[in-house]
Amino acid sequence: MTIREEIQEIDKDLLRARICASLRSQGFEFDGKMIARPDAKDKDKLRSLHKMAVERNIQRSRGGLERHEDELLSYIASGADVFPEKISPRIELVKSNSKDELLFRYARLHWSIPVSAGYGRRLRFNVFDDANGKLIGIFGLGDPIFGLKPRDRWVGWTQDERKNRLQCVMDLFVLGAVPPYSSLLCGKLIALLSTSASVSEAFQERYAGRISRISRNPLDGRLALLTTTSALGKSSLYRRLRYAEDTVFESVGYTRGSGEFHFSNGVYDDLRKFALENCDATAKNPSWGAGFRNRRELVRKTLPLLGLSKQLFYHGVEREIFVAPLASNSRSFLRGEHDKLNPFCRSSEELFEWFRDRWLLPRSRRDKSYRTFKRDDYRLWGKS
Repeated sequence: MTIREEIQEIDKDLLRARICASLRSQGFEFDGKMIARPDAKDKDKLRSLHKMAVERNIQRSRGGLERHEDELLSYIASGADVFPEKISPRIELVKSNSKDELLFRYARLHWSIPVSAGYGRRLRFNVFDDANGKLIGIFGLGDPIFGLKPRDRWVGWTQDERKNRLQCVMDLFVLGAVPPYSSLLCGKLIALLSTSASVSEAFQERYAGRISRISRNPLDGRLALLTTTSALGKSSLYRRLRYAEDTVFESVGYTRGSGEFHFSNGVYDDLRKFALENCDATAKNPSWGAGFRNRRELVRKTLPLLGLSKQLFYHGVEREIFVAPLASNSRSFLRGEHDKLNPFCRSSEELFEWFRDRWLLPRSRRDKSYRTFKRDDYRLWGKS
């Protein structure tokens, strides 16, 4: 064995030991080969498994956001700023390199699970309360996963149909309300607003006629379906969420409990360096540029080279999958049976009126806890 080979072998041993120690420190039951499936009913345990990855994201974002924190906090309401009967939501499309983008990124860091920045095509929205200028919540749309079995079974399309019409589907990679609005069930409001006609119009304006980077064909621009997954196991936010007589989000199954968040707490950077030296990126279209397609591909390739099982990719944290059709014929349109899409065209005003009467006002009358929230409780850095 040469000196270089010996050094590489030592590095592999150290990295393998770091990964094993990291998994155990996060709270996973790990026997060296497999991760035991966590109790899906224990939400506190599920949150604790994500804690280190969330803290890592906050640390990585500190340099770009900490100096803006005082200004960003001015958009967060204290309980005394919120009057439920006067709430007036406004959807604002986030523009790159803007104050709205900083606010979106800042709010995203407060989620109890690590949130990606979205993939490929991407639209991000802030929802403000025009009654006081404060942030109610955020949501973001990104490219969907190509193969998602529960979604594909629900649509009932063939591979060719999926290839042609997947461009008319987007994934809600982040969605929720910020406090104190979250205590008033405004997460449901954000979910309803994500299905509004104004969001579909923003999608069409951004992407209709654009040339696809891979196929080199013009993009359709019609949005037929949204998908999303719960943060932790079964979702109380999307389940039973209705507009009038219509179910807005339909549960279609669960994820397999796979991914890479449990490697995102400090060891991923070393995994990436190791992959760049020892692996070739293969699961990627050349049109996307150099490098690995995503973190998942990188983790899948490095684990066996480190003498670790590929099964470590399966962390066991299953998430409920939902679909939100945006038209009366979403499924048949996605299967290519219809050329014309018949959208619901629900306005944000109509959706809010339904939410206000169904959830907001009844909640505000029986639960006053939102009033106790203080803006400074939302601070990430510089807490006394």
